This record gives sequence, C-alpha cells and structure tokens, in this order.
Amino acid sequence: MKDKHRRAIEWECTRLINDYANLNDQGRWQDVAALYAEDGLMTRPTAPDQPIVGRDALLASFLSRPPRASRHVCANIVVTVESETEASAYSVILLFTGKLADDGGLPIRDDGPPLVGDYRDRFVLTSEGWRFSERRGALSFRTS
Repeated sequence: MKDKHRRAIEWECTRLINDYANLNDQGRWQDVAALYAEDGLMTRPTAPDQPIVGRDALLASFLSRPPRASRHVCANIVVTVESETEASAYSVILLFTGKLADDGGLPIRDDGPPLVGDYRDRFVLTSEGWRFSERRGALSFRTS
C-alpha cells in the first residue's frame, strides 16, 4: 500500500472519531448510528461489559438516553491501517456533561470531575465508506 493511500485511510478513520464526538454532543443520534457498520458494536466507557450490536439497537440506545449537554474531547488518536478494508485506532476521551438550561442559555455542568477514558476502535470499509465495526470504551480513572 502506498503511503498516500495509507494516510487517506488514517484520515478517514480519524474523521469518524471526531465526527462521532461532535454529532454525539449535538444529539444527532441518527447520524451517530450511521457512523457504524450495519452490524457494528459499541460499548460505552461507563458500561464496557454491555455491548450494543447493530445500527438499529445503537440508535434505540442513543434515543433512550435522557437529554443532556455534553462535550467530548478526543486526543492522542492513533490509527493503524491493517489492510485496504480494515483499520484500528486508539484514542483518549475527556467527557464533560451537564444539564440543559431551562432558559436556553449555557448548560449547567455536572458536579465532579469530567470522565477520562479511552476508545479502542475497529473500522471496516463498506459501500457507504469507512465505518466503525467496533467501538469499545473504557474509563481510565474511578471517581472514588
């Protein structure tokens, strides 16, 4: 594989990680679910032993969450291209959450520190482009 093609795959997969964070923070659940392959799997950092499998199940899970304000900060993204159709990545997340303000102003941040965790991702090239085949989250620190 030529370096230019490998870098293009790395960029597409990095873009998926960043799109996931931004769309999640905007509450655009259908768009978030569409970032996964049809049979994609996700575990939340707060529930690493509870996989959610399939786009429909992922969307239902996102829609069932109570409304909240959030900001995901992604860092240390390293994508490894494994083949023309598969890649993996590791990234670190910092998650701030809060309550939506009744007056439509800035959200009110939850008490306590933000959550710190990481994602181990697997990507697959589909007819729709690169998608998450797996997104496994875990927390890096406990809160107490």
